[in-house]
Amino acid sequence: MTAFDPSVLLPDDLLDRIRRRAAAVDAENAFPEEDLADLRDAGYLAAFVPTDLGGAGLGLAEVSLLQQRLAGAAPATALAVNMHLVWTGVAKVLADRGIDSLRFVQEGAVAGEVFAFGISEAGNDLVLFGSDTVAAPQGDGGYTFTGTKIFTSLAPVWTQLGLHGLDTTSPDGPHLVYAFVPRSDQVVTRDDWDTLGMRGTQSRTTELHGAHAPADRVVRRLAPGPQPDPLVFGIFSVFELLLASVYTGIARRALDLAVETAQSRTSKKTGLAYSQDPDIRWRIAEMALAYDALLPQLDALGRDVDTQADHGSMWFAKLSGMKHRAVTAAKHIVDEAMLVAGGSSYFTRSELSRLYRDVLAGQFHPSDPESAHSTVAAAWLGPLGS
Repeated sequence: MTAFDPSVLLPDDLLDRIRRRAAAVDAENAFPEEDLADLRDAGYLAAFVPTDLGGAGLGLAEVSLLQQRLAGAAPATALAVNMHLVWTGVAKVLADRGIDSLRFVQEGAVAGEVFAFGISEAGNDLVLFGSDTVAAPQGDGGYTFTGTKIFTSLAPVWTQLGLHGLDTTSPDGPHLVYAFVPRSDQVVTRDDWDTLGMRGTQSRTTELHGAHAPADRVVRRLAPGPQPDPLVFGIFSVFELLLASVYTGIARRALDLAVETAQSRTSKKTGLAYSQDPDIRWRIAEMALAYDALLPQLDALGRDVDTQADHGSMWFAKLSGMKHRAVTAAKHIVDEAMLVAGGSSYFTRSELSRLYRDVLAGQFHPSDPESAHSTVAAAWLGPLGS
């Protein structure tokens, strides 16, 4: 099998343009419109879409490599695009299992649509397994959604919002309804994204005031709570592994910058390059050891999703664990890179300074540290009280 070359879909010249724009996007707290336009023109938004529908036909393991590469140039751009790729990745996971309900997502991605991820809600630690948003059934089989979603990345540009809400009116019990709504007057985007890092994602708060999803955009009605439905598995697997990919890309960039610094700076005390200093060498070795461990894990889990490997009840533990390890390792690597670079990295003009702020966001994405540990403990020990 020929090795996948991520530079084909994400060539060096495109990556260089995106990297050059990243500092200004961060400083201006702006959405990277030019990045998105370049990525759309390159076919990046259709990376997961089958070739017979006009996409690149890539799998999760391959898109993981692309997202690592993109995150090394512009973490916020990569994280924003991640949310579109989640839905196109879920469409692939379902199609691979014979479920065609998200074909419109694949076709839309090829046509230039931008899909956003509207699941997170303030105070809702159930995430995929519950919702405070009201899903009201309509006579035509569609639903209207009323509620507030937070951290809606791609806020200025999305054309379709994939979301969930709770329908409590059904006689056979409450149902979580997963659907897609277009931009409309019933959707209000607050201009409230002013954060420490990952500023370019523009993950603003979204108010839903009866936003309507027609019947053909209602993709699932599920009982609340954990369950092995393919849609839930698709969202969780693609979301966690692509998040891990972004933070792994940040880790690689920090490692590269630390190496560059060590090779270019000279000690006044010894006259030797920093790369000859035992303490610096130890720090960089520690960074490389942590980074190298992430790559085979991401590749293996991505391929397992692509090939429909059976990890049974351990799937969610493996996926949340991967995200947790990647985020934890990336933060450690950036911390070490700051120490290698010295005081100059503390200035906002330093790329490492931006990476330091960006990497902090990882701990807030699902699965957060508490959730990841709870999931893994339940997988190995059984649920609490058992």
